[in-house]
Amino acid sequence: MNLQTNYLGLKLRSPIVVSACPLSENVDNIVQMEDMGAGAVVLFSLFEEQIKRESAYYESVLAATSNSFPEAQDYFPGLDDYRVGSDQYLEIIRQAKEQVDMPIIGSLNGITDAGWIEYAQLMEEAGADGLEVNVFYIPADLEMEGVAVEQRYLDIVRRIKANVQIPVAVKLNPYFSAMGNMARQLALAGADGLVLFNRFYQPDFNIYELKVNPSLEFSDASEIRLPLLWLSVLSGRVNASLAATTGVQSATEVAKYLLAGADVTMTASALYKYGIGYLETMHDDLRTWMRRMKFESVEAFKGLMSQRNIADPSAFERANYIRILEGV
Repeated sequence: MNLQTNYLGLKLRSPIVVSACPLSENVDNIVQMEDMGAGAVVLFSLFEEQIKRESAYYESVLAATSNSFPEAQDYFPGLDDYRVGSDQYLEIIRQAKEQVDMPIIGSLNGITDAGWIEYAQLMEEAGADGLEVNVFYIPADLEMEGVAVEQRYLDIVRRIKANVQIPVAVKLNPYFSAMGNMARQLALAGADGLVLFNRFYQPDFNIYELKVNPSLEFSDASEIRLPLLWLSVLSGRVNASLAATTGVQSATEVAKYLLAGADVTMTASALYKYGIGYLETMHDDLRTWMRRMKFESVEAFKGLMSQRNIADPSAFERANYIRILEGV
């Protein structure tokens, strides 16, 4: 069985990619991911807030020590700790590239382009094969119009693409009023790939302590329906690679996403539940399904059930919804 696929112009040995998560903070974990068959790893995210905090700390150190003698090195308050997070991030990229052959994709998470350009360049210099941009922005300002939100995404993509040579993927949310058009605009702005979908933080309430509870639950296989729809619609219609990153719990979701037209599927929750070794099980199960269906390669069935290729394209549209209701 040939599991090879192409994503962001990169040749991957498998369509199963580890999505951005803290598991990749440890290089030994990344090595194990490759051993278990992963096609690539998207590193845990470097956050815009982290970059700003480190920069602010550095500025405060400079202000506090600007009148000191250079010989008084012991006076500097923790300069060795400056940019620890970001420096370590870059070091993980370097070490991972020395120890594995699969592509390593850096991840930046933020809402503006402040600081992103420099760190995108630094990730490229450290050896990252690609970059995933996670624009985690909730437009809570009631005065902000949809076009302004879209423009924010497009500006970030254009600025990053103007400053790096490595491919750039954009992690999208499903809340744009015209999702298909936004996907096309991002591709035209230079995005090499689109990742569907970002799961925004959604707080819960403690009704007895009257507090907002921060909570983040693992994704579930039942969540694949929305990205499955949009991958099917976008497949072959936008000039960008497509990745699915929600609800990938088993080879079943991998197969469905690939049939819809995804180039790769990304998983993290399943690895938290069952361990990194579960990647091997997912690959074995995917091969078993391919043999049963007589598919010799991923390319043989990728996009086979996209809207562009399916015999009844209306299955993705309102007509099929009405038929379902009529049959109840």
